[in-house]
Amino acid sequence: MNSSDPSFLWTYDAPAIARYFRWRWWTLIWRVLQISWWLGTFALGLQFDRWSGLEEANQPKRAAQLRQVLTHLGPTFIKVGQALSTRPDLVRKDFLEELTKLQDQLPPFPTAEARAIIEVELNYAVEEIFSVISPTPVAAASLGQVYRARLFSGEEVAVKVQRPNLRPMLSRDLFLMRWAAGWLGRFLPLNLGHDLTLIVDEFGTKLFEEIDYLNEGRNAERFADNFKDDPTVKVPKIYWPYCSHRVLTLEWIEGCKLTEVEKVEAANLNPDRLIEIGVTSGLRQLLEFGFFHADPHPGNLFAMADGRMAYIDFGMMDQLSQATKETLVDAVVHLINQDFERLGQDFVSLGFLTPETDLKPIVPALQRVLGDALGSRVKDFNFKTITDQFSELMYEYPFRVPAKFALIIRSLVTQEGLALSLNPDFKIVDVAYPYVARRLLVGETPALRQRLLEVLFKDGQLQWQRLENMLAIARSDANFDVLPTAGLGIRYLLSEEGRHLRRMILLALTEDDRLHTEEVTRLWALVKDDITLDRVLGAAWEALADYSLNQAEQLVPGVGGLRQVLQV
Repeated sequence: MNSSDPSFLWTYDAPAIARYFRWRWWTLIWRVLQISWWLGTFALGLQFDRWSGLEEANQPKRAAQLRQVLTHLGPTFIKVGQALSTRPDLVRKDFLEELTKLQDQLPPFPTAEARAIIEVELNYAVEEIFSVISPTPVAAASLGQVYRARLFSGEEVAVKVQRPNLRPMLSRDLFLMRWAAGWLGRFLPLNLGHDLTLIVDEFGTKLFEEIDYLNEGRNAERFADNFKDDPTVKVPKIYWPYCSHRVLTLEWIEGCKLTEVEKVEAANLNPDRLIEIGVTSGLRQLLEFGFFHADPHPGNLFAMADGRMAYIDFGMMDQLSQATKETLVDAVVHLINQDFERLGQDFVSLGFLTPETDLKPIVPALQRVLGDALGSRVKDFNFKTITDQFSELMYEYPFRVPAKFALIIRSLVTQEGLALSLNPDFKIVDVAYPYVARRLLVGETPALRQRLLEVLFKDGQLQWQRLENMLAIARSDANFDVLPTAGLGIRYLLSEEGRHLRRMILLALTEDDRLHTEEVTRLWALVKDDITLDRVLGAAWEALADYSLNQAEQLVPGVGGLRQVLQV
């Protein structure tokens, strides 16, 4: 077997896969017949509905049939269906909901085969590695299955074993998909807007990352490092001596799935608190770390007895650049400001639209779909609604969902669904708003401070109502304390960077030739219960001391040592 054999490919390499199968066409014939039979039967059903005038009446039936066909065709097609469930630019709205029901499950493969894989991968007999291992898998999915075991050192572990011959199987299906995309793409009734083979390559790249268990272990440790100071999030430890590309041994997590509402209640866990942990940790992944869990389905999130939320299965992760994170914040700010022209430009920057796209007809459409997303009906906002509304735009305008954002959409919609299973009255803004408002008000970085100013000032005028709303929302979070935030604000105002803001605030207080005492009184009513004289003096003293030391350091470098003494 040569080095281009799919069994030896640890990353997706379309040319290498093509070279291998180009001269082994006989190995593809049976698979082509299988795929043609199942997809052909589905296509004939759709055509029959058109001929008989039953297209609308049979839509639910055909959507369910598509889900069943993909499940029957195996791991590659299950993953394709899951990926398509977040692609309103590729799939009609009536099929999206059914595809979201695709379960990442298949019957388990024989334990004897799993044990053989463990022994080949780790170079030891199973009995030499584990003192105890379950005789059957405790969970089975499309890509692998999990056993519960105990190391000789006493630790309880989960042993994840990949399905036999998975890599060649996926490579074969991806080769056929790419080949079909090359000549069928232009005939498909999809608003692709670009080469369909690129979608196959994006999908193949992520799929090969997901089936490399060494990559998954590294992802888990990076994720754990991001949340090392968060006592509400648990990440299992990886036992590297017992890991390979096809076997992953990690700490056993004892808990219940978030969808098991009765078990959650029996454990005396607070569902609303679990929701808050899930949503906040999800937002931190996207907006702070830029490294996010892209597959938070019910089997990957556990509620632990001590109230923590445990993440498992780190095969499907993705990374956002700093520029992308900042553009995301820009898009939120422009949505808040109802600035749909600049929001259109954000969609170009994020890759939803090509640079040459004419935005003139798209801006009114964005306003129609998103005009009330954060307006008067803010309590009705949910990601599922926005996804459904966007699916209508996808067919009218040349939108394309980049692979990264397909994963983000999947993550957000899935987490929202999990939250609703715990609390049917849950509104994601009840948790997301306090977090976003707090981050903007604290303004840890110049970029965040600039975006806060864009929200609070419009055409040079302070938006008093927005400031009042933001403070009210932030204060609904028990972890938000207005005084440290005020201290940061004072330091910023006294700094060189805050010179322009000082002038804008003075103008805002006296604009329209009057003192805005009414607005200031309403703001005071919001925060007065959190403010006492000694706390105010303490915050002001810290801010002034920090400002004075900063100024002194610029004149006398040795003052830096004084700062350290004062901090001690």
